[in-house]
Amino acid sequence: MTEFARLWLTAEQRADALKADGREDGYLAGVQWTCRWIANGSYRYDAPVDGRHGESARSPITRKSEFAIEELIEEETLAAERLVGRWEWPGRPGYVEGVAATLAWTWRRSGVPPIEVAQAQAS
Repeated sequence: MTEFARLWLTAEQRADALKADGREDGYLAGVQWTCRWIANGSYRYDAPVDGRHGESARSPITRKSEFAIEELIEEETLAAERLVGRWEWPGRPGYVEGVAATLAWTWRRSGVPPIEVAQAQAS
């Protein structure tokens, strides 16, 4: 499994565990939503909305409903970098920082993964 896939799986599992406890972590949500968008993944609703059960992941900052291609990833990265420390996503403290850290690691290839991820073990 690739490092990105492990990161995404870890983010989804941690977010599910928090949700089961009735909690949320804004930073983790930023990581999770960024991974979904980069992977051109989808999101399933807890209950149908306008008859739909889900939708494709939107870009995490600009909320564009477009696939993550190079130009859009760069645009989203720049938008996140501009917002870090200057603006907070309403109701989700740390979200912008989670998005920026994920894009820095995946797109800019700098630093470490935005969350701790267990290394794969050979069996």
